[in-house]
Amino acid sequence: MALVRASEGVYSTSSAKDTERLGELIAPCLEEGDVLVLTGGLGVGKTHLTKGVARGLGDGHPVTSPTFALMAVHDGGRIPLFHFDLYRLQHAYELEDTGIYDVLGYEGACLLEWGEQFQDELTDEYLGVVISRVANTPDARRVELMPHGARAEKLAAAIDAAVCASVAGE
Repeated sequence: MALVRASEGVYSTSSAKDTERLGELIAPCLEEGDVLVLTGGLGVGKTHLTKGVARGLGDGHPVTSPTFALMAVHDGGRIPLFHFDLYRLQHAYELEDTGIYDVLGYEGACLLEWGEQFQDELTDEYLGVVISRVANTPDARRVELMPHGARAEKLAAAIDAAVCASVAGE
């Protein structure tokens, strides 16, 4: 099936490789200060999307979920990518120890796994990326972009245009 545009800002992927491909298409659209909040259950593909973003930015280093480190920095590409995994945090005051406030909305791009639980403490300007499983299809995923703020709307439109161009070129 591959990467498919279902509608504006809504995509289907049929494998982890396709989810990474979507990340590669997102990368050129990112600017310093962009924040993406990746939402979805355990094992749904948030880290695969991040792998694609890092690769699309030109960083060839391995990407794994920073579940225990809380933050990973991928700075070998066009702009730095700050990858946070906030799954283990229980309280908003724990955000202080992650270093998130040092970079959020300022340096590079931030991808926040499990960031939705602390949305009120983070930023009003972000692009929500909701990844969900497709029933009866183990490797298929639905990815929906949910912009919050003017920059996020421009980012979502740029991503949608990149996906359209990629799908049309296949």
